[in-house]
Amino acid sequence: MAAPPPPPLDAQRGSWHVLLGIAPPALLLALLIGALAYALYARVELSQEAERDTLREWLDEARVHRRTLPELVRDYLDLLGPDPAHPVSDPAVLRQRAEELQAHLAALGNPTKMLPEQLPLFPVIYELRLDLPDRSVVWDSELPRPRPAQQVGDLAYPLLGPNDSRAVVHVQYQLHAYNKRQEEAAARQRVLRWLVGIAIAAVALSTLWAWFYLRRERERELRALVSQHQIEHAERLLLENELRHQDAERKNQEMERKLLEQKLATQAVEQRALEIKSQLFASIGIMAGSYAHNIKNLLVRPNDLVRRCLEADGLQPEQRRMMQEVNQTLQTVTERLQLILKTVRRDPTRSSPSRLDLNELVRDVIQGWQELAQQKWKVELRLELAPKPLWILGDPSHLAQTIENLLFNARDATFEMRNKLREDARQAANLTEEQRKQGLIAAAGWQGRIVLRTRAAGPEVVLEVQDNGIGMTEEVRQRCTETHFTTKRDSALYQGHSTGMGLGLAFVQAVLDGHRGRMEIVSTPLQGATFRIFLPAAGEVETDSVTKATAAR
Repeated sequence: MAAPPPPPLDAQRGSWHVLLGIAPPALLLALLIGALAYALYARVELSQEAERDTLREWLDEARVHRRTLPELVRDYLDLLGPDPAHPVSDPAVLRQRAEELQAHLAALGNPTKMLPEQLPLFPVIYELRLDLPDRSVVWDSELPRPRPAQQVGDLAYPLLGPNDSRAVVHVQYQLHAYNKRQEEAAARQRVLRWLVGIAIAAVALSTLWAWFYLRRERERELRALVSQHQIEHAERLLLENELRHQDAERKNQEMERKLLEQKLATQAVEQRALEIKSQLFASIGIMAGSYAHNIKNLLVRPNDLVRRCLEADGLQPEQRRMMQEVNQTLQTVTERLQLILKTVRRDPTRSSPSRLDLNELVRDVIQGWQELAQQKWKVELRLELAPKPLWILGDPSHLAQTIENLLFNARDATFEMRNKLREDARQAANLTEEQRKQGLIAAAGWQGRIVLRTRAAGPEVVLEVQDNGIGMTEEVRQRCTETHFTTKRDSALYQGHSTGMGLGLAFVQAVLDGHRGRMEIVSTPLQGATFRIFLPAAGEVETDSVTKATAAR
């Protein structure tokens, strides 16, 4: 038996049901879009306000010579008085205080100008302007402003409080996090596209839901039940999609948090490395100043005595020749002292490059130590240099000090090896007194050997310093370039118990960093060590440009 057809619906009733079907999802969609838009706007505003709070805190608390900028401004205003046209203090004093304010602004801005890559959490300051009742104090970094101009922020900050406009600081700045902002803007665009997609899907689902709602009213009970199942299935799929979307957002937020933690950890490591380098340079400067002062004081008396002897009459020609040789040696020691002092007091990462032959540099450095190594160190010093010149771009004084540090390190390793052979001979068991004596004599006569080699290796130039000394364990090999790390501090070596401050190889590493070079260390305990220095070879075009620049200076 056929089911009777559904009764017809009038147009007004159908339109009302369409509105009832579309109104709830449309209202929910409007509320969702409004909430997300407000959240995005609040996030941008909070980020910008945090940036401005950071700059205000920096202006309020940064100290130069133990005084902050608000303290200097209050002193200046006290000297100026209530009427700028008739200052209380002398104009010369006011000019001096204005110069102090200028120096304070320069001290605030110069680090951000000189080290923008080493201060990634701090903004680049383009201009600092302090407006006072009688004048404006301005510091300009002279850095080019980025394009577009919206990347540069402008902050006007009353130093003495929001109700006191006598001293207002204007800051033009740009944060290093601009790329991150671009990424956030791209993320917001992706969220917006998601919103548009959700809106379209919501409208489509709302229309489909309304169509099923009207069809259910016209069709039989069975088809209405099927339609209801389809609607429930569609709603369940929508809910699952929404849950997956929320889970994806949660994972993205967790990933961003981890990336931020890694970035902060990296910045902390870089800051610690900068502090270690600063400590290294300070230690070298203090040590060099102390040694230079003591050596100069010791050379004053010998120079005066030699001069008197040369001026005296009655010296034999042979005696005069020997005195002149002594005088020349003392002059050489003085010049060498000045060169070492100039080298260690300059920052190894800021060199004055010039075109030089590595072979010639090695010969010049080793020439001053050849005789001492043979007679006093009991070390065979051998050169195996490349047959052709090896041209590089580098600072001669820094590289010379690097070669000497490697030479002294190899020398100390041979001394330690000789001491170990002596100690083994003393403590050897089941030996007669004569055998132990012969063992000590053999240990004392053991010959140290240091070989310096140079060669070309493609686009690089290689310097090897090889010794047959005590060698290093794997732990010592990995830590030997750390500042103040040493294994010699408690060993009686060539220069006594005071040797070994842990600065030699750290200085070598700093010089190589400034020359775009690198170092490889191969060593085994009791089998010597080999230090390989790799430096970029100087090309013809690059060499000519550096030579012209040096000549122009």
